[in-house]
Amino acid sequence: MAAVARATASSRALTKSLSLLSRLPKLSTAPTHSARALGIVRAFSALVSPPSRAVVYEQQGPPDAVTRVVEVPPVLVKENDVCVRMLAAPINPSDINSIEGVYPVRPQLPAVGGREGVGEVHLVGSAVKDLSPGDLVIPSPLSFGTWQTYIVKDQSVWQKIDKNSPIEYAATISINPPTALRMLEDFTSLEPGDSIVQNGATSMVGRCLIQIAKSRGIHSINIIRDRAGSDEAKEALKKLGAEEVFTESQLEIKNVKSLLGDLKDPALGLNCVGGNAASLVMKFLRRGGTMVTYGGMSKKPITVSTSSFIFKDLSLRGFWLHNWMSSNDVIGCRRMIDHLLELVQDGKLKYETELVPFSDFHIALDKSLGKLGSYPKQVLKF
Repeated sequence: MAAVARATASSRALTKSLSLLSRLPKLSTAPTHSARALGIVRAFSALVSPPSRAVVYEQQGPPDAVTRVVEVPPVLVKENDVCVRMLAAPINPSDINSIEGVYPVRPQLPAVGGREGVGEVHLVGSAVKDLSPGDLVIPSPLSFGTWQTYIVKDQSVWQKIDKNSPIEYAATISINPPTALRMLEDFTSLEPGDSIVQNGATSMVGRCLIQIAKSRGIHSINIIRDRAGSDEAKEALKKLGAEEVFTESQLEIKNVKSLLGDLKDPALGLNCVGGNAASLVMKFLRRGGTMVTYGGMSKKPITVSTSSFIFKDLSLRGFWLHNWMSSNDVIGCRRMIDHLLELVQDGKLKYETELVPFSDFHIALDKSLGKLGSYPKQVLKF
């Protein structure tokens, strides 16, 4: 892994790069500002952010080779801007893919990593009415550049949330839980007593699916990989509310539905793995069922038998949260986030994270890349 280094003021090239850091493209239409972009400090505003530290990359490539922690100079806080002191931000697969250059939505380079997180309002511009210093906020819709200690962005970027929200959940509430919720609601009508089936059940989305389904009286059938500790994984998922948990090898039988007992054949299947694991999901689906693919961790294609299409009339769909957020209004997105945070506070939505000091970013990155084994979601604590 490339050494994490501090930038020096004497480096002309780095100074030029840092002057661009605040001008990051975002998933919302709100502008961002930097001292260079503004050119001059306008007389009506004397507010500037504190100096910040940020994880930056100036080119796409292996995250451990192209990222580094640098010092970012203060940024002017304009009348509609909010300066947020970041408290925590996760390292998501989509963040890694963005750095690698393989994610469909990528920021302009040089860029600060991260799209999700939680912070506390530090300063507000003179025209900001709905946010005040001390408020707990998250970027909603998602916004690039959360891996830094201070962020200055337009007030439209920030959603105020309940100050009692646990930091590790607030930092991770905007991608995985909404993905689970939207897939449960948007593809088929599910009633209490119905069933769903999913692979990748130990993932964060998988765990969220189990719990949100349970809160609605919907049973979940879950498929996990054969690996050391699979018995412990089964037990953990059942404690979350999973009705059934099978390893892939347990499903190497002709009639998997014989394993379901009195459970209804599932109308909805969720696939984040691909390959054989996707085929196992389809084996469970009832006639007219739908399989939704939202990931491809195995990097293997989905293969569907002709008979599944003809005789079972299966439908195959895809889901990407960015598309959903782009086609829905901000108010609807924020209401969804509030609902998910209510589930957290009611004890109906739990998942494991590991808070890591920002100074140990390189360790958290290695864990996220799988270099050090299997670890919970890594969340940087600033």
